[in-house]
Formats: sequence, structure tokens, C-alpha cells
Amino acid sequence: MFSHVMVGSNEIERSKRFYDAVLGTLGAGAPLRNKEGAGPTRLFYQHDGNIFSVTEPLDGKAATFANGGTIAFNCASPEQVNLFHDTAIVFGGESIENPPGLRDGVLGTFFVAYVRDPDGNKLCAVHRVE
Repeated sequence: MFSHVMVGSNEIERSKRFYDAVLGTLGAGAPLRNKEGAGPTRLFYQHDGNIFSVTEPLDGKAATFANGGTIAFNCASPEQVNLFHDTAIVFGGESIENPPGLRDGVLGTFFVAYVRDPDGNKLCAVHRVE
């Protein structure tokens, strides 16, 4: 259904350090860096056929995060969820909502953790239990 997900950043090198570490916990490698002339710098992380991108805003204004938006990353285990969460905190993220743990929802039971990246984007690490 999705081609890619892209978030904005006000400090692309800070974001690179954060996402290199956090997405590295999922097995993503170094991003492809793109910059054309004096335009914005973009980072493209590719993993398992998915693309997650970070960009300096094209319009030159400050990057802001989506109110009500969440980007969720699949994890292979509860341990990987915890590693994602803990790595995010070490690299400038903020733990939000409840501590990592089980959540029951309409679509089943999940082990999840929620963080905000250094620019305020809400991220979720999720492992489906049943």
C-alpha cells in the first residue's frame, strides 16, 4: 500500500545519528544521501523493500511533526522492541505514553513502545503477539 514514509528534520545530521542507530536495531543499513545543488539534504533508509526518508523541508520553513500521526516499525520480537526504544532514548529520543509492554487492541495483542525522535515525530516499535 505504501511507497515510502518521509519525515522532516531541522537538523539533518542529528537525525542521521538518531535514525542510523534506531533503524540499525531493525537491520537497516546506512542511508542513501541525496542533495541536489543548494536544495535540501535527504536521507533514504531501505530495508526489506521499505523506504523511510528524512528530509530538510523543501520550502525552507521549519520541520514540524504531524499532530495525531504515528509511524510504526515492525519488530521481530519484544526484545527488538525494547532495543529500538532504548536506542532511541540514548540517541536523543523521548519515551512517551506507557513504558514498553503489551497492548490489546482491535487487531490483536501487540508488544509496543512509543518514542518521539529529536524533531518530535512519533515513532512506534511493534511486535504482534497474536
